[in-house]
Amino acid sequence: MFSVLVCEDDKNIRRLIAEYLVRDGYSVIECTDGTEALDRFGQSHIDLLITDIMMPRTDGFELVRELRDAGCDTPVLMITARGAMEDKKAGFGCGADDYLVKPFDMEEMLLRAAALLRRAKAVSEKKLAAGSTVLDYENYSAACGGEEIQLTNKEFLILFKLLSQPNRIFTRTQLMDEIWGYDSESDQRTVDVHIRRLREKFGGCTDFEIVTVKGLGYKAVKNDANSAT
Repeated sequence: MFSVLVCEDDKNIRRLIAEYLVRDGYSVIECTDGTEALDRFGQSHIDLLITDIMMPRTDGFELVRELRDAGCDTPVLMITARGAMEDKKAGFGCGADDYLVKPFDMEEMLLRAAALLRRAKAVSEKKLAAGSTVLDYENYSAACGGEEIQLTNKEFLILFKLLSQPNRIFTRTQLMDEIWGYDSESDQRTVDVHIRRLREKFGGCTDFEIVTVKGLGYKAVKNDANSAT
């Protein structure tokens, strides 16, 4: 289920957008301004941002600009009553991916949202998320709550394997054969050492837990409370 953050200070419009999104199968987080939205990005994984421009505290332009400056590539659909070409230029200029002028048709909003998510999926299909934890297979990078966590290649591969199939038990032999190779001279205790290091590095992360299954191996268990929106 894709998670959509709707940032709009008009309660009626915000709830109407959320209602249509939920009806179409999305999980929705609601915010009233850009400052609140930035906080939510630090707490949860967001697949799509739908934001108004004119809002108190932090407006839509500044919200998107701050996200892009921080390296966030979440697709953004900007919705606003400001339909002048200069406003559209400003929206795309700060990093928005699409622009919808009020009043708009809700079905068109759903079509644009789906198109943005398809485009993003094609780019980020090698990324894996669990709550606020994001693993990027392209460059072997890991982050939790926006904070980068340094992993060795094998630590990354183990974690990616476990989180790609949560609740599935992987034996030490399976992990050794896939990550170290069948002809590796390392013994299975090497897996235990890497698991211990992963637990230490993600000690402050509550998105998931690596569980030892006695006599078998390991599995990753996601924290549903953190993954839910």
